[in-house]
Amino acid sequence: MTTIESKHVEINKGAQELHTFLTDMNNFEQLLPKDKISEWKSDGRSCSFKVQGAATIGLELDGGAAPDHVRYKATERSPFPFTLDVHLKEANGTTEAWQVFNGELNPILRMMVEKPLKNLFDHIADRVKVVHG
Repeated sequence: MTTIESKHVEINKGAQELHTFLTDMNNFEQLLPKDKISEWKSDGRSCSFKVQGAATIGLELDGGAAPDHVRYKATERSPFPFTLDVHLKEANGTTEAWQVFNGELNPILRMMVEKPLKNLFDHIADRVKVVHG
């Protein structure tokens, strides 16, 4: 199992507001790097997109406990099984947010995708802060 944790960001919003935003998959497009994503599709509960120079990724909501946790999982459109957990820790009117990816990657695939995935998750963390800053 490969685990990748994004950087932690502080957001000037409550955890419940962020949880509501993150559980509407139509909003997920705002968090992705526009210059590296194409073929975006969403039905509100799941989404898929093509990463430039890589595979199509499919994500769907898979639980979590409001307002502290949102879990996404890979759909059959993804090249490998994974989960992506978003953690939201509220204190004093701000919320600390970060993501934890757990994927079943073989060693060769891991070498190829670990750094780009870490960069993607850090970008998503920054975008959550920008969208809700």
